Amino acid sequence: MSITTTVARHHPPPSLSDSDSSDSDSTTQKPHHHTDFSNTIFQSYLQISNLDHPDLTKIQSFLTSSRAGALSCLICLERIRPTDPTWSCSSRCFAVFHLLCIQSWARQSSDLSSLRASTRGADAQTATWNCPKCRIEFPKTLIPKSYYCFCGKVENPVHDPWVLPHSCGEICDRPLKYDCGHKCLLLCHPGPCPACPKLVKARCFCGGVVDTKRCGFKEFSCRKTCSKLLDCNVHCCGEICHEGECPPCRARGVYACRCRKVELERECCEREFRCEVPCEKMLGCGKHVCDKGCHEGECGDCPLQGRRTCPCGKRVYEGMACDVVVPSCGGTCDKKLQCGIHRCPERCHRGSCVETCRIVITKSCKCGSLKKQVPCYQDVVCERKCQRVRDCGRHACKRKCCDGDCPPCSEICDKKLRCKNHKCPSPCHRGACAPCPVMVTISCFCGETHFEVPCGTEKEQKPPKCSKRCHIAPLCRHKSITKPHKCHYGACPPCRLVCDEEYPCGHKCKLRCHGPIPPPNPEFTLKPKKKKQNYHNDSTPGSACPPCPELVWRPCVGEHIGAERMERKPSCPHSCPLRCHPEDCPPCKVLIKRSCHCGAMVHVFECLYYNSLSEKEQVAVRSCGGPCHRKLPNCTHLCPETCHVGQCPSPEKCSKKVVVRCKCQTVKKDWPCHQVQAAYHNSGRDPKDITKNQFGIGLLSCISDCKSKVKADESDLHLRKSVVPEKKEPDVENHVRKRKRRKDKVQHDYQVSTFQKIMGILRKLLLLVIILVSLIAMAYFGYKGLLWLNDWMNEMEIQRQKKRYPRI
Repeated sequence: MSITTTVARHHPPPSLSDSDSSDSDSTTQKPHHHTDFSNTIFQSYLQISNLDHPDLTKIQSFLTSSRAGALSCLICLERIRPTDPTWSCSSRCFAVFHLLCIQSWARQSSDLSSLRASTRGADAQTATWNCPKCRIEFPKTLIPKSYYCFCGKVENPVHDPWVLPHSCGEICDRPLKYDCGHKCLLLCHPGPCPACPKLVKARCFCGGVVDTKRCGFKEFSCRKTCSKLLDCNVHCCGEICHEGECPPCRARGVYACRCRKVELERECCEREFRCEVPCEKMLGCGKHVCDKGCHEGECGDCPLQGRRTCPCGKRVYEGMACDVVVPSCGGTCDKKLQCGIHRCPERCHRGSCVETCRIVITKSCKCGSLKKQVPCYQDVVCERKCQRVRDCGRHACKRKCCDGDCPPCSEICDKKLRCKNHKCPSPCHRGACAPCPVMVTISCFCGETHFEVPCGTEKEQKPPKCSKRCHIAPLCRHKSITKPHKCHYGACPPCRLVCDEEYPCGHKCKLRCHGPIPPPNPEFTLKPKKKKQNYHNDSTPGSACPPCPELVWRPCVGEHIGAERMERKPSCPHSCPLRCHPEDCPPCKVLIKRSCHCGAMVHVFECLYYNSLSEKEQVAVRSCGGPCHRKLPNCTHLCPETCHVGQCPSPEKCSKKVVVRCKCQTVKKDWPCHQVQAAYHNSGRDPKDITKNQFGIGLLSCISDCKSKVKADESDLHLRKSVVPEKKEPDVENHVRKRKRRKDKVQHDYQVSTFQKIMGILRKLLLLVIILVSLIAMAYFGYKGLLWLNDWMNEMEIQRQKKRYPRI
């Protein structure tokens, strides 16, 4: 097993390419973006079993979603990356969460559970938290603290691109269910361990057949009659070999009741029964009969013989005959009533005491706000509504006369969940709502490849890629020649062949095929994230062919053929600017630009003039008449020819002078350029590779003068070496004087700055006083002005009244 595991980890199997072209059915071997781990994980298991078990199917679904990058955390709805620390529920759902998310979730849930326990007077140490998906309860001590692989052996597993993310890559080795004694053979994997695949000898349910079975499926039925002895110890089980206890015996027969007075036909499992006929046998006293129902054996002694008491049980009578009625003692009954507090005040009596205690006592209501004298059997309830906040922290109790133990909130939370598709159906609660329990299945069209993602993340997931062929037949006219394509997600891709449908005019449609395509299955169609822009497309699938776009000659309004009208003498590409006319089009006067042959300048010609010239004349006209200005390909010089067509002639015969030097640049000579090029070719070097500042250097040999010059240069360099300066003793006296002057200057600056601060403060105070005085003056004179205005208005009103009513 260890060899297999090592090979699986370091030598991943080749996989087919995820891409599939609709024009080709061939498959090429290319690496996946996400590695397929199915073969490596199931390699040990496949040697002795197959992939038909549902637990293996669940693991495969997880691997498919992991390979497609669709593994998401239910709490934060974010994608789980291969390097993120995780925690997986190992109890029921095996869901995977971010470690930080589940830690925060568990702490909040356990703190809320502790708060509820403390408010109800329970022990806060029994706080629990639930798995966000399957709601299995865990104690507070099991809050995840570290990141482990799926099998739990390795802490903080290192990410390996050839190993399943969050897995250690080793054999799982966890004990299998049913305590069969074997361990899991898969590599460290998510989800439940599959059933044990070992071969063992096992008996069927009835024990009649021994066969070799898989250890995980060793309980089997032999499909024969069970034949086990039933509980009646008479008949045998007639069912097919089954699991569990045998059913009750249904054999019918005639059976007698316990007193043997009645015989009935009944099933064997109901053979013991009691009839409705009373016993009525004479008891031993000879005076009374048995009042029991149907029973076996003797009736027993008379219950009225021996020691007897009065109805209240206080007076005892010995030796009284059984046919004599026991007299009442005449005392108080004094038996406890149903309230459990008071006793019966009646005299000794036969029969039961009164059911309701009517003694008047002072009672308080449940909430303690009201006290009242009522009979003992009545409860006191006030009308006060409880205003305590329930466990949810949002709604008040509002229950009449509440005893303080408020019930859980009965309102529905109805908050929108993080998936933004559903609302919380739980009762109103504290803290964050539980994640949406809905899982969305994303599948290819054929349904063979699928995986589940949490609700709310389906819009961000990539569709699964299926390696099987699509079985949907095309609907366009090319269905007989269309090459098959792989199974896909959503609608089939449009046909990429040319439409080639014939128009009534005889031409054929040259657009891409726009015939109908099969509609997508709504169950397997992703909702678009954003509204895409609708680009105009002439070949929309399912639309008819557009009008024929071929250009043909048609006579114009003036009965002129379009080709004749568009022809000019001389011919040119420009259209006539005039409206449709019967005569010939006028000569073209459009200005056209043509560059010279060397590209140094641009000529502007009239279209008529330029197109009327011959080819040679056009070449001559386009020449600028100056030097070519183009660099020769083999040297650094420019072409000396006049502006010409094509490449520069004879670049290897350049006659420009070049200064040729030795390597130390002491010796120099003037060579023609073509001789320099030849020298470079003779030395095996290409003159094109020589830079401009190095062109011609190193072609001459150094002489004796070069060596003496080199020595002279070395001696000059030796003399130029820097001499170490002598260290001078510092002038202590001058240094002290400078320090003192600097200190005095700092003190002077400090004094000046302090004086400036004081003056600044005084200016601010003066400005503040001026502003206050101005405000007070404005307020005073404004108030006086208002009073004067009021008096003036009163006088004017009096004068107006006098003018209107002079007698007054």
